[in-house]
Amino acid sequence: MKTTVRTTRLELAEPLRISRSTMAARDAVWLTVERGGLRGHGEAVASAYFGLDAGTLVRLLHEAAAAVERCGDPETALGAVRAGELAGPGTPPAVTAAVESALLDLVGKRAGACVHQLLGSLTPPAAATARTIGITTPRRAAVLAHGLAEAGFTLIKAKAGAASPEEDLERVRAIRECAPHARLLLDPNGAWSLAQAEELLPRYAELGVEAVEQPIAPGTPEALAALAAGSPLPLIADEDAVSYEDARRLAGRVQGINVKLAKCGGVHAALRIAELLAGSGTDLMLGCLTASTLGIAPAVHLADRARWLDLDGHLLLAHDPWTGIGGADGTVRASDRPGLGIRPRTAGYPTATTPTGRVTATTPMDPTPATTPMDPIERPRRADLA
Repeated sequence: MKTTVRTTRLELAEPLRISRSTMAARDAVWLTVERGGLRGHGEAVASAYFGLDAGTLVRLLHEAAAAVERCGDPETALGAVRAGELAGPGTPPAVTAAVESALLDLVGKRAGACVHQLLGSLTPPAAATARTIGITTPRRAAVLAHGLAEAGFTLIKAKAGAASPEEDLERVRAIRECAPHARLLLDPNGAWSLAQAEELLPRYAELGVEAVEQPIAPGTPEALAALAAGSPLPLIADEDAVSYEDARRLAGRVQGINVKLAKCGGVHAALRIAELLAGSGTDLMLGCLTASTLGIAPAVHLADRARWLDLDGHLLLAHDPWTGIGGADGTVRASDRPGLGIRPRTAGYPTATTPTGRVTATTPMDPTPATTPMDPIERPRRADLA
């Protein structure tokens, strides 16, 4: 087997503000595994929240790629990933998820099977995804909500956590007025105090919000569970539910858990959590970081297992280097093509140099990175979106 690692820059169509940061771009690192003329691909994205910059991802993916090559064939390597034998101690889940993605893509292509078929689903999953509206003016939120409703979105997620809670409420009212038939989710990214949450949750219930993600700061899951017990709205744990053990502690005590492949460790880790939650009274949400179609595609193959889907990271980009899962009409769909079912938008890719100075992109097969300049006024304070 042959492996390559390369980096690219993903620019957002417009800066996205959440309670703790504003982001206009993020770095992505791609792993390609090749065997017999077929290639499988995976993506990891940098995240300040998880302490991962592009240089760290490149180094760790090179180490993982060497371990993959030692396995001899992709099926053996995929088995080692599932058994937790491929990644070294302390390997970040985002790296494991990217390696698993590349191997699933390649194994599927070698077998002539889609990833969802490898996972036991005969029909390509298709489901409505949320589309995120960041912290912005009510007027801008109204324009965005109207456009999303016109495009076919039936689920909208509003970010909250502005300095003024009333500003958040006004923005959600504007979204509701301009998208009256859409289901609404709210995500403060842990910005509220417990007292604020107790005061605000009933008000959002009156506005027809369906569920709220991580209303209070992570680190006190017992407090989140206690809040969920008396909440007028379903509460979904996100930052407080990173690992399988986190999910085990909260199963049956919150109404939902947001599973992101980059934080739990990939598709099979997500399936373990889904199995854990089944019958517990806690529903599964599938979420994502801002990423390209390559980074989002593995989760789309699990879309039929979730109550809520928030797989819009690729829709936030100025230029998505990959295609194959849709979403612009409010529905993401797994392809019936073998593997992940995605493909590059543009043939050819210039040789890229990693932050360590090593040349890693050696085959002209992947898409050209986005070149849209970063917004000159609102540059990101942290390259992060959890």
